[in-house]
Amino acid sequence: MAIAKPIGECVCSCCCAFHTCHGAALCCRSVASVVMRQLIITTVAALLGCTTLWRATDGFRAITAEGARRVQISANPEPVPSVVLETMDGSWQSLNNPDSPVLLEFIYTTCPTICQTSGGDFAELRDFLLQYNLQVPMFSVSFDPGTDTLENMQDYAKWHTATGMPWTVGRPLPQDLEPLLDLFRITVIPDGWGGYQHNVAVLLINREGAFSGAFDTRDYNAIRAALEKEL
Repeated sequence: MAIAKPIGECVCSCCCAFHTCHGAALCCRSVASVVMRQLIITTVAALLGCTTLWRATDGFRAITAEGARRVQISANPEPVPSVVLETMDGSWQSLNNPDSPVLLEFIYTTCPTICQTSGGDFAELRDFLLQYNLQVPMFSVSFDPGTDTLENMQDYAKWHTATGMPWTVGRPLPQDLEPLLDLFRITVIPDGWGGYQHNVAVLLINREGAFSGAFDTRDYNAIRAALEKEL
């Protein structure tokens, strides 16, 4: 049954209710005002979100904190101080090499999980690079030198087929450990069970002796491209 329209009133096109004709016009203006306010609020929120994302992702070049860290490392290489490592055979080697770029990772040899995986990735990386005639010094550097004895380093090396050339396992002097971790942005947190939680990456020291790159452990092509620029 049709609803009779009250005399002197109009159907509001905005809310479909009956108003005086003047009231209907005011209602539409009110609805339009609410919609406009909501649109402005949404636009401002979107702009603020984009600004925050721009800053957090280093100009949209990285979408994670780790990605932003790696962009900054590449853009601002930092000199690596003269540091020597005691390697698995008891000899001492410099971390820097003026004749070649250097690749390294940080591990602890008794790690049952992530270090074993990254060690396998490091072995695959070595073999991958050799296919392109790229042989550069590679170090697995212990951040637990008190526990990682020569015997432990030798066992780790044997398990992962690190023969010393081009890849060796070593530990820094205790006084050099914290500066190295700070320089290479390595976070090490005791897990309460005698082990550690830590971030993992393949790190690049360029021929000028500066820390200039950090890569996912399986990003072999990106690592190869970075080395080829150095050689």
